[in-house]
Amino acid sequence: MVAHSDGKGALVSLHDVTCGYQKKIVFRNLSLQIYPGQFAGLVGPSGTGKSTLLKTILGAVPVLSGSVSVSGNRVSQQTPPHVGYVPQIETVDWDFPVTVEQVVAMGLYRHSKRLPWLSRPERTRIHALLDQLGIGSFTHRHIKALSGGEQQRVFLARALIGNPQLLILDEPTSGVDLKTQHAILHLLGELNRNGVTILLTTHDLNAVARHLPWVICFNQTIIAQGHPEEIFTSMTLSRTYDSEMSVVRQGDVILVDDSPKAGLHFKRQTHPSTQGSN
Repeated sequence: MVAHSDGKGALVSLHDVTCGYQKKIVFRNLSLQIYPGQFAGLVGPSGTGKSTLLKTILGAVPVLSGSVSVSGNRVSQQTPPHVGYVPQIETVDWDFPVTVEQVVAMGLYRHSKRLPWLSRPERTRIHALLDQLGIGSFTHRHIKALSGGEQQRVFLARALIGNPQLLILDEPTSGVDLKTQHAILHLLGELNRNGVTILLTTHDLNAVARHLPWVICFNQTIIAQGHPEEIFTSMTLSRTYDSEMSVVRQGDVILVDDSPKAGLHFKRQTHPSTQGSN
């Protein structure tokens, strides 16, 4: 999916948005569009506003100036319709007494008037989705008893049960092993091919290079965006991370050394708003 610079037809549109918490501004005058059918990864250093950007789209962070819209409707202080959200698993209270089925049922709060009681069709939908995600046998298990990858799939099911047009995920592959990471990204790729637009944050640049067709380099502003083979260069990633980064290309394979180099700090320069977008 190729982004359009004029913003027409965007599913998500941020125009000159400034956001922050109390007196701290996280980012200023940010403009960004996400288009129907995109599968995009948001990458950049910790603490530079990636999660805040996701929460801005979800209506969970006050917009100090500018405008945010999803499906042409201005976002207010609540999650827009037809948007699913998967939080960082580190933010979940795993001791809360709730089963897998009950977690997924929370995703029906916009559509069901019977919660916490489920109708037979709702329960059937939940079980079918859990089967699709490979965790159908865990329906009545406490979420704390699951592995990290299984927990991610439960919250993915919660986000998908409402049939979202847009799926937003904050670090969906953190805390899982390499095999599970690839399984989750393959699953997201399948959902994207079935019509779900996806925006996620991640710190794993090599996973982005292998699995995602669009990447947005972010550090309080958009450093660059485009296809990984165009955007993943030493210069662009060094400017994104304020530290020297090495990129090795072997045929069609891109390998990023994403560990900071001791003593090699890259001096921040003025960032253009975009690079490599069409």
